[in-house]
Amino acid sequence: MGTYAESSFHEETSGKTKPGASRRLALIAVFSAVIAVCTIIAIPLPYPLFEITLAPAVYFALAALADKWDAFAATAIGGFVGELFNITTRGGSPIYPFGMVWARAPEVLIIAWAANKGKKTLAIAMAVATVYETFAFLISDWLFYTYGVFEYGPPTTLYSGLVSASYDLGTFADLAFIPIAFAIIAAAAPTFRRLGYRN
Repeated sequence: MGTYAESSFHEETSGKTKPGASRRLALIAVFSAVIAVCTIIAIPLPYPLFEITLAPAVYFALAALADKWDAFAATAIGGFVGELFNITTRGGSPIYPFGMVWARAPEVLIIAWAANKGKKTLAIAMAVATVYETFAFLISDWLFYTYGVFEYGPPTTLYSGLVSASYDLGTFADLAFIPIAFAIIAAAAPTFRRLGYRN
């Protein structure tokens, strides 16, 4: 049974009007832009890693605050647009923007499942989502390195491809954004409740 703080944190919006289509569309547009900017504001990492972006804190929080499909759409659009800007201005494989959609948007669904199940479960879901993202990058990059596609170099063996892709394990660094996401949730929850969202 959850604590009073957890119950208060995940207060339901029964009796309140659900957000309308125009409000939902506006939220998707605004948070697509925020996530795009947070993807562009990236910390470059040494090769073969590429970067770490600030976006996880935002879409972790958004998944817990808004409708899961609105958060999914904002994360997919924002991640794609932000990463497209990054590879256009800084270089990188053309597959990277699609990788953001494949690896990051489904994280929102994992987190949204736990949104009203208490802080502990929500934190675990954020960690599980990060594990998903890490292995989504790892498995796809393993294949790309092995078969030498999308500017990943010449074809190589499965083992060598896995070794090259293992740098994706650095994505576990996104776990550091979980406390920041909780701070955003605490600050933004009253506004989202007023808008008719669940928290």
